[in-house]
Amino acid sequence: MSATRVVVTGLGATSPVGGDVPTTWSALLEGRSGVTPLTEEWAEPLGARIAARVAVEPGEVLDRVKARRMDRSGQLAMVAALEAWADAGLSGSASEAGIDPERLSVAMASGIGGVTTLLSNYDALLEKGPRRVSPLAIPMLMPNGPAAGIGLALGAKSGVHTPVSACASGNEAIALGIDLIRLGRADIVVCGGTEAAVHALPMAAFGQMMALSKRNDDPGAASRPWDKGRDGFVLGEGAAVLVLESAEHAAARGARVYAEAGGAGITADSHDIAQPDPVGAGATRAMRFALRDAELSPSDVVHINAHATSTPQGDVAEALAIRNALGDAASGAVLTSTKSMTGHLLGAAGALESVATVLAIHHRTVPPTINLEDPEDVGLDLADKVRDLPAGDVAALNNSFGFGGHNVAIAFRSVS
Repeated sequence: MSATRVVVTGLGATSPVGGDVPTTWSALLEGRSGVTPLTEEWAEPLGARIAARVAVEPGEVLDRVKARRMDRSGQLAMVAALEAWADAGLSGSASEAGIDPERLSVAMASGIGGVTTLLSNYDALLEKGPRRVSPLAIPMLMPNGPAAGIGLALGAKSGVHTPVSACASGNEAIALGIDLIRLGRADIVVCGGTEAAVHALPMAAFGQMMALSKRNDDPGAASRPWDKGRDGFVLGEGAAVLVLESAEHAAARGARVYAEAGGAGITADSHDIAQPDPVGAGATRAMRFALRDAELSPSDVVHINAHATSTPQGDVAEALAIRNALGDAASGAVLTSTKSMTGHLLGAAGALESVATVLAIHHRTVPPTINLEDPEDVGLDLADKVRDLPAGDVAALNNSFGFGGHNVAIAFRSVS
């Protein structure tokens, strides 16, 4: 492992259960679901008519003129990034905050990008002609739009990056952030993920794949990882951001540290474009690589925030991968899936769940998996209620897996 230690100094989020990190964390501990019915006319013919939309509209937080120049995914990303930046004790641009702009990077991921901008402008083209297509459509719909917007707002000049690896995108951005600091290319990286795809076409497409829950009559109970009654994931939206920093740089400016971003593991299944490897071999390797990168042993892991989306195959494959990765130590790790409350945020999922993982080891408290009424026997300690973590030096893993066979595991460790 690199001698450069990387720490988490700021957190930001806008999610289906809260408009910022404190309200999101409180809701997760309370076991509150953010899944609600879709009331729009376009949702009526869909098989799945529920989703997990953000609790606070970005227009209530951002300047309205600036917000109109961003896709919804960019708006959500900006809300989370500005919160994380402030939470790290920074204000204004990098220069105004006393940070060298040439040592600041952004890594903001998205699995789908500006899909609502793309579709709304295509509708305008068909209905009213090319002159009604927005001149801002391209910068709004391009997947790197959110990263570019954050980079401009903060004055980041080291590099602005956009990992795109489906539902593993958010965690891949965090892995990239760790690497950028270890490689000496940046002192601070603002990293995370964003997604805003609650729209007729993405929902119809996921529905045709038989991926979405159809529990329309009971939205709050629809996302139920590891429960025998699960029938698919619930589409969510939102964004989450972590401020990563070299430990030396953080100490020099007296920054508060939540946790250490110890390491990451990235693998590919090469199995199927959509289905997980049934034995979870790639996921197993990703977790092992993350532990090796962080110089941790399986027995150090006391908590895992699982990818666990509430799909019949994926939940079981991940449980097998965890048992294989940790061996006998797997029984000592408290497992949870916050997707039971937030739904699946696609490219933002890993980032939001990394925020939850960091807070879990910082506060020594694990949020529950709700709707776990008839659990599968997966041989792991599933948290169906709030659980306490032990004192002392501990570690936690956050897993993300995406269509295409992408696997990313991030290892966080506590700080004294």
